[in-house]
Amino acid sequence: MADLLDWPNKDNRRLLHAVYRVGDLDRTIKFYTESLGFKLLRQRDVPEEKYANAFLGFGPEESYFAVELTYNYGVSSYDIGDGFVHFGIATQDVYKLVEHIRAKGGNITREPAPVEGGTTVIAFVKDPDGYTFALIQRASITDPFAQIALRVGDLDRAIKFYEKALGLKVVRKDDRPEYKYTVAALGYADENETTVLELTYNYGVTEYSKGNGYAQIAVGTDDVYKTAELVKKVIEEVGGKITREPGPLPGLKTKITSFLDPEGWKSVFVDNADFLKELQQ
Repeated sequence: MADLLDWPNKDNRRLLHAVYRVGDLDRTIKFYTESLGFKLLRQRDVPEEKYANAFLGFGPEESYFAVELTYNYGVSSYDIGDGFVHFGIATQDVYKLVEHIRAKGGNITREPAPVEGGTTVIAFVKDPDGYTFALIQRASITDPFAQIALRVGDLDRAIKFYEKALGLKVVRKDDRPEYKYTVAALGYADENETTVLELTYNYGVTEYSKGNGYAQIAVGTDDVYKTAELVKKVIEEVGGKITREPGPLPGLKTKITSFLDPEGWKSVFVDNADFLKELQQ
């Protein structure tokens, strides 16, 4: 058991990509590449299953975080819900990026200004499907895809789950009683070095709607079977649910396992070796 609990410390884990649904793949790709600076990394159409998807990021998927956009034939819009907060993009000049997005016809929902109670300059824009992107000013940037931000109803329980099941570490925690919220950022390294999962707790709010737009976050692991065994133990302790037992996906042969955290947010572990093979196809 001790060996199993220590497994995340020995495993090679990395946040790989976030998966969500869009109503028009070409429209979203155009906005992300022309306005936000993403690169289109790969794309596939699966007509027999009536969906297509595209992977976009700021560099190769072997080392950079990506977004996996899914288009389901005939579905033009999704309910994003109020649990999803934003995707964070780091830039050295928020003002300049906002003007560029505005010139491309983008929807600026918050003009650049320091964050409430802090000094970091941020702005918000919405993509064509209504997903919010926070633009965050930083002097040095490793991967511009800075964060995936979600709301939770029990922050302590959520932190315990992500620390034990995913092996993430709390790299920042801000309690803002004057604004009635607490934020915790969890990552595999400092947030200036890697993409982080940011969890927000709003005082007194215990439940959020998940909608049907945002789907999941994918994480790399050296052994999906051992990882699934550990996740089951953590679920017994703090809650959650296994949604897919570990094993290869039909067709792709990539081994995965998936589960819900105690709030109902989904994560998928992907075999590292299989993931690299997938990238070479």
